[in-house]
Amino acid sequence: MIEWSVIDTWIIVVGVLSAVGCALPGAYLLLRRQSMMGDAISHSVLPGIAGAYLIVGNREPLTLLAGAIVIGILTTVLIRLVKHGGQVEGGAAMGVVFTALFALGLVMIRRAADHVDLDPDCVLYGAIELTFLDTVPLLGMDVPRAALLTGGMLLANLVFLTLFHKELKLSSFDPGLSDALGYSSRLLHHVLMVVIAATMVASFEAVGSILVIAMLIVPPACAYLLCDRLVPMLLLSAAFAAASAVLGHLSAITVPTLFGQEDTSTAGMMALMAGVLFTAVFLGSPKAGVVARSWHRLQLGARLLSEEILGLLYRRSEAGEAAAPLMFSREEARRAGQSRLALWLARQRLRRKGFAHFTPGGMLLTERGLHEARRLVRAHRLWETWLVEEMNLRPDHVHGPARRLESITGESIEEQLARETAGRTRDPHDRTIPPSSDV
Repeated sequence: MIEWSVIDTWIIVVGVLSAVGCALPGAYLLLRRQSMMGDAISHSVLPGIAGAYLIVGNREPLTLLAGAIVIGILTTVLIRLVKHGGQVEGGAAMGVVFTALFALGLVMIRRAADHVDLDPDCVLYGAIELTFLDTVPLLGMDVPRAALLTGGMLLANLVFLTLFHKELKLSSFDPGLSDALGYSSRLLHHVLMVVIAATMVASFEAVGSILVIAMLIVPPACAYLLCDRLVPMLLLSAAFAAASAVLGHLSAITVPTLFGQEDTSTAGMMALMAGVLFTAVFLGSPKAGVVARSWHRLQLGARLLSEEILGLLYRRSEAGEAAAPLMFSREEARRAGQSRLALWLARQRLRRKGFAHFTPGGMLLTERGLHEARRLVRAHRLWETWLVEEMNLRPDHVHGPARRLESITGESIEEQLARETAGRTRDPHDRTIPPSSDV
């Protein structure tokens, strides 16, 4: 049984505020195909934080934020210089810059090792479980300082994204048009990087770099697989980020008990739950999920295979073998590039639509199937004729293209093909083109 306390509530509140605050600007990084820029900035802000501390001598949030903003701008400028000035691939440019700056930050931290409270665990996982120890009074209750900081950053991000929605949208989808209309895509890019750097600093101490990077990238990636409009994508990104935070903490205090442990890192588990949610969306998305795309490919293969079978049955009837059943084997399906399952679905389709009936010896065309087969064969032979006469293709090169085109040939296209082929009655292979009155 879960023992819930006010500390658990505040852990989730801080996690949700931080995750949603990261996910919203992260969606624009994904749209700009620069998701890993968030990873680069998360490593690069370290020298900015260390430098701000060494100069000012305190760890006030505004001090660290100023240092992060400066280094965030420097990071984007250096990446652009390395990429364009040295003709270096974009990913390599990010790798060069952020590793160099991260190493510089470590050296600077080492310089102030006796005064800066920063260890590897804090860098990776943060200290979200300890945020309730640092509180400030607000409206008669003690509120974790991290909740105010991450909440304020989330509010600032919402204001920024609302005020500059049009400009960010335009520069994300069409930077050239944005520049032509007077909205500098480069300036907007730098401003977005500043916002992301500030968001990271606001969340860094509480949740660490793993969760910050995960929430910048994973929730927007989930939303991108489910919708193709910006506002719904932003809302879904926020929803996935919040769900990751809630499920992460619940998992952190329940899953380890199944293995005899007390608990685990909440921030790490939040990032893990983001990955679990992405896996679920990646597999099950109705538009772009692996399962849906595999099923659509299988259905398409079954349809093409059923049409192939109809064509074979029709050509047998042309040769006077209409009474002889066709046994279409798995080997023939394999040669057609289709699986055994596609063959089974093709047979079910022929039976369901009443195009064929099945005997122990194979398949036979029904009257309805004969009509459908004649329509497909007419479209196929019209396309072959048109490709030879209008496109000057060789007769032995037109079967494949015609096979792909016959399935999408409607009545109007068929009539236009008949007109452009001047009412030809025989195709380039000297086979009869079924007249339109027969289909």
